[in-house]
Amino acid sequence: MGRRSERLSKQGMLASDLTGEGDVIQVVSRAFDVLRCFDGHEARLGNLEISSRCGLPRSTVSRLTHTLTRMGQLVYLPRDQKYRIGPSAVAMSTSMMRGLQLRNLIRLRLQEVAEQLPGTVGFVIPDRFHLVYLEFARAANALGLHESTGSRIAMATTAAGHAYTAALDIDVGDALLAEMAREMPESAKVLRPRIEANRRFLREHGYVVACGLWSPHINGLAVPLWSPQYQTFVVVTIGLLSAMFDEARLHREVAPKMRELGVAVGHLIENAEGDLFSHRMHEKPLPVANHKKIIKPEDANELEAGTRRPRPPRSVRARDGRR
Repeated sequence: MGRRSERLSKQGMLASDLTGEGDVIQVVSRAFDVLRCFDGHEARLGNLEISSRCGLPRSTVSRLTHTLTRMGQLVYLPRDQKYRIGPSAVAMSTSMMRGLQLRNLIRLRLQEVAEQLPGTVGFVIPDRFHLVYLEFARAANALGLHESTGSRIAMATTAAGHAYTAALDIDVGDALLAEMAREMPESAKVLRPRIEANRRFLREHGYVVACGLWSPHINGLAVPLWSPQYQTFVVVTIGLLSAMFDEARLHREVAPKMRELGVAVGHLIENAEGDLFSHRMHEKPLPVANHKKIIKPEDANELEAGTRRPRPPRSVRARDGRR
């Protein structure tokens, strides 16, 4: 594996911070920053709005939106004088989201927990300083938190974000925090004083809680999982009304169910590149969560049990952001 590939394998977006080499092509990075401004397929934004959201000069945004429109990543709406996500971006995201069978299986697992707890249960993946809901489930009587597929949540103020950052290698997590401090200083101020405690708690218990950060009415709990497919951590998380589930009740009643969910989803994503995408997948039973795999005598840590199962030899070890 070449040097560049080795750097990228350790949380690619942070490679320049970790190595001290500024080899990121800024125009590509900024183009993706522009695309991230569009929260959904129906979002319509003008250059001024994009400039405000990205923190980029309007002239730079104008050149980027022109190029992205020529590429089909954006569509220009003359009547509104605004842009929206284009067909090429939709097609690209659709091709990247193949494996709907896997997502359906994950959704079933989320729904099992949602039927037992009156909250929103989600499976989220990281996107710079946010996480995006890939799947979610909630019971009919769920109250308080109503996220949906594609919703973006902040790392600094959510249980999912705190679990994700706590799971990263210390140098990777610190580099992410440093980058956040440069671009989103208020968010970094929220996360920085909690990250060490989150790391310790995750090592000891296999999950992280965040109470009242995103909203004083919402408490959350999250379990990070290593994804071989994405070469990063993904997270299963739940948000519940704080009036019904205080922190003590989260630890007592919610944590065991979420750790079991983490094991079940962990089995699914570990096999994502195998039978889960084949025509034989529907013939195989759903993995059964085994609580003994979460609490091990030698470490009592679901993170170890759920994300460090035996894997084929890797050409680069300890370079992918895993703890």
